[in-house]
Amino acid sequence: SAAITAADQGAQVALIGSGTIGGTCVNIGCVPSKTLIRAAETLHNARAAARFAGITAKAELTDWRGTVRQKDALVSELRQAKYVDLLPAYNGISYREGPARLTDGGVEVNGTYIPAGKIIIVTGARPAAPAIPGIETVPYLTSSTALNLEEMPQSLLVIGGGYIGAELAQIFARAGVKVTLVCRSRLLPEAEPEIGAALAGYFEDEGVTVVSGIGYRAMRKTENGVSLTVAYGGQETTIGANQVLITTGRTPNIEGLGLTERGIAVSPKGGIVVDDRMRTTEAGIY
Repeated sequence: SAAITAADQGAQVALIGSGTIGGTCVNIGCVPSKTLIRAAETLHNARAAARFAGITAKAELTDWRGTVRQKDALVSELRQAKYVDLLPAYNGISYREGPARLTDGGVEVNGTYIPAGKIIIVTGARPAAPAIPGIETVPYLTSSTALNLEEMPQSLLVIGGGYIGAELAQIFARAGVKVTLVCRSRLLPEAEPEIGAALAGYFEDEGVTVVSGIGYRAMRKTENGVSLTVAYGGQETTIGANQVLITTGRTPNIEGLGLTERGIAVSPKGGIVVDDRMRTTEAGIY
C-alpha cells in the first residue's frame, strides 16, 4: 500500500520483499483465518438449527484437508490478483526479492546498493513464544502453522486468551476437537471485562474449557502429545493435549536490518521507536 501510494504521487519506488509477497493479511492472517472461521461457523449453525421446532439440519466434517486446500487456493488467487499481477501496472515500482540492510543513503539487497531519500520499514512481525521452561522441546503450533494443519488432533491446548487465540480455539472446537484455552489474565484482556466473561460463557457452551488467571510453570513433550504444568488456585496442576497452539503475541522482524548501525532506536521489547508521525530517530526513515 505504501509503495503504491508513493508511486501514485510520482515517486520512484523500490519495493523489497523477503519471503512470500503479500504480507500477513492475505497469506497468514485475515484471508485464511476468516475462511476457516466461516467453514467452522457453517458446521456450528447447521448443528444449532435443531433448536427451532420443525427444522432438521445435519452437518459433519468429512474432509478438513479439502477445506484447508480450498483456503489455500483462495489465498493463492488473491495474492496473484492483488499483488503479483497488480505491481507491473505501476511503472514507478521496482520489486526486489531478498533481505535488505540499511546503509548510508539507502539500502543493500543481495549485495546491490539502492539509493533512497526516504525509507519505510514495514517488515511486520512473527509469532512469539512465552518463556515457559521446556517449551523449546515441544513442536508447538502458531497462529500461522495452525491454519495449515490438515489433520485434526483429538485434543488441543491453546495458550493465550487474546482475539487470535479465541478465534482459533473456536475454529477447532467447532470442527470437533476437544479444546482447552489457558491464559494468564483473562479472556480478551484488551476488551471490557464483561465481554471476556460473556465469551467465556459462550465458549463453555460450545465445549471449550477456559482456564484463566494461571501461571506457566513447565511444558514437556509426552507420549500422547504435550503437557503444561500451571499454577492455578494456589496449587500446581497439569493439562495435557495431543497438540499445543501458542497465541501469546508477536515479535517484530528487525533482525539483520542494521538499525543500530544507522542510529535507529529500538524499544526494550524489540519494536522500532517512532513518534506520532511514524518517524524513527533517523531522519528520512519511517
